[in-house]
Amino acid sequence: ADIERQFDVLLFDRVGKRLHLSALGATLRPRAEAVLDEARELEAELANQNGSGRLRVGATLTIGNYVAVPLLARYMADEPGVAVALDIANTEEIVRRVVNFEIDVGLIEGELAHPELAVTPFQDDELLVFSAPTHPLARKRTLSDADLRSMAWIVRETGSGTRQTFDRAMAGILPELQITLELKHIAVIKRAVEAGLGVGCVSRIALVEELARGTLKAYRVPQRNFRRQFYYVLHRKKHLSRALRRWLALCGGRD
Repeated sequence: ADIERQFDVLLFDRVGKRLHLSALGATLRPRAEAVLDEARELEAELANQNGSGRLRVGATLTIGNYVAVPLLARYMADEPGVAVALDIANTEEIVRRVVNFEIDVGLIEGELAHPELAVTPFQDDELLVFSAPTHPLARKRTLSDADLRSMAWIVRETGSGTRQTFDRAMAGILPELQITLELKHIAVIKRAVEAGLGVGCVSRIALVEELARGTLKAYRVPQRNFRRQFYYVLHRKKHLSRALRRWLALCGGRD
């Protein structure tokens, strides 16, 4: 409000009690965020706390549950003075938070093209089709398209990176699939499949324990491409603080 009065500009559109950034406010926000980040770094250095700072990481469900936590453990061991926060949501929500500077970096599963974001791959991944070992087709090791059409599917919700990869892999037969449940949480999908409610398709890294125990069975589907990559996303105008640069180096990116 002080800036608006001082320069006679409108940075927010006020609708009732709600505030929305105006076009000018949206234009200025990246520069304001960068100034604030640099100011925090300067304060830390003046206080002789060069290792301090903050890092706000957002991750999609698969990455958050199976990849981000080990990375965070390594990061916090190397950077004990940094205050770290991890938010977990689906790809659409993580992208929204990066665009709005609510988090510093997002780790996502879905493919993305956004004019305000830089997208960098950092790890390969693959989805697996799986069922309970008591499923009628469990005797088979390889599934045909006819098999895929005959199954009841339990899949991730629209907006998730896993669902995006699943839909792409099933191109040509997707409208013919029997999708009976759409669930947000991978653990719930695995439990539903174990209970015999249908077959699932999630990341290989989410199935390691169940496949080893034999409570779930994976299938080969050679005619369908379930390979994908994990990415980290940054706002193109994001100030790269020391804490953020160290995180990117851990992910195999720039330092």
